[in-house]
Amino acid sequence: MENEKKDVLILAIESSCDETAASVVKNGRTILSNIISSQIDLHKLYGGVVPEIASRKHIEKINQVIEEALKEANVTLDDLDAIGVTYGPGLVGALLVGVAEAKAISFAKNLPLVGVHHIEGHISANYIEHPDLEPPFLCLVVSGGHTHLVVVKDYGEFEILGRTRDDAAGEAFDKVARAIGLGYPGGPKIDKLSGEGNAFAFDFPKAKVADAPYDFSFSGVKSAVLNHLNKCKMQGEDILAADVAASFQRCVVEVLVEHAIAAAKDYKISKLAIAGGVASNHGLRTAMEKACQENEIEFYRPSPIFCTDNAAMIGVAAYYEYLKGTRHDMDLNAVPNLRLGER
Repeated sequence: MENEKKDVLILAIESSCDETAASVVKNGRTILSNIISSQIDLHKLYGGVVPEIASRKHIEKINQVIEEALKEANVTLDDLDAIGVTYGPGLVGALLVGVAEAKAISFAKNLPLVGVHHIEGHISANYIEHPDLEPPFLCLVVSGGHTHLVVVKDYGEFEILGRTRDDAAGEAFDKVARAIGLGYPGGPKIDKLSGEGNAFAFDFPKAKVADAPYDFSFSGVKSAVLNHLNKCKMQGEDILAADVAASFQRCVVEVLVEHAIAAAKDYKISKLAIAGGVASNHGLRTAMEKACQENEIEFYRPSPIFCTDNAAMIGVAAYYEYLKGTRHDMDLNAVPNLRLGER
């Protein structure tokens, strides 16, 4: 029939850190494929992501990942309507690999190119499994590089209420994990170890920023944990790693939950979502769900696979940007410090 709406198929590429990912997304909500090549085992050797190694690995893997995504979705490049790609924020070398690849496909196939903000991608991950979720809603974005409290006013339209003044939550997790001797990646390891410890064994500080009630600060709690560990070593005391991990995680989670719930109530928003790598943390998911129930707020969270870096979320964000008419030219560049809402 002539008036039937045509499906919009978008190939999305994500390479902002240490995952090379590609996905084919139909109509912004249906994931036809989601291929992720992780570099965790490589970077474990160094205790964190080494940018040069990440960039080289992206170059090795990107064509293969895209081919797999197209094959799994049972489509070819000729079936696509647009190319979506993360162009910031992230590691500049890593971002450039994805951007160059997207531009090459866009040019070769004469397809619209849609650059996507990485954080917009994380927020959009919530749309994948929640067909009922539409803006406006509040979203807490917690990852290795970002801690943002954002009002999602509309698709692609954001107001940042709060952000971290120093360490991101995920960064604090990684640094504490390294100090305890858990290695990289720290977040999942602290989350697991916390299950064996007493979350009230230590009362680490919870920082408040005087003039900005929704801002975060995690350097104080991180420093308090490191000082405690140093004191134990100097005095020859046993380090109760599980108790330290559990107490640290409790302090971080309580701050995240308190800020998010306060903002939801202050702004009279009845829907709250979480996003980003730390959103897969069991302690955070459980505490936020409980707090939302107590305050009659609807709670949304992506499955863990859509919390960590992936291209499906980029494809979802690219779809809504595509509908709005966002298009990028061949001069699209990687922007490592791109702020949410910037173009």
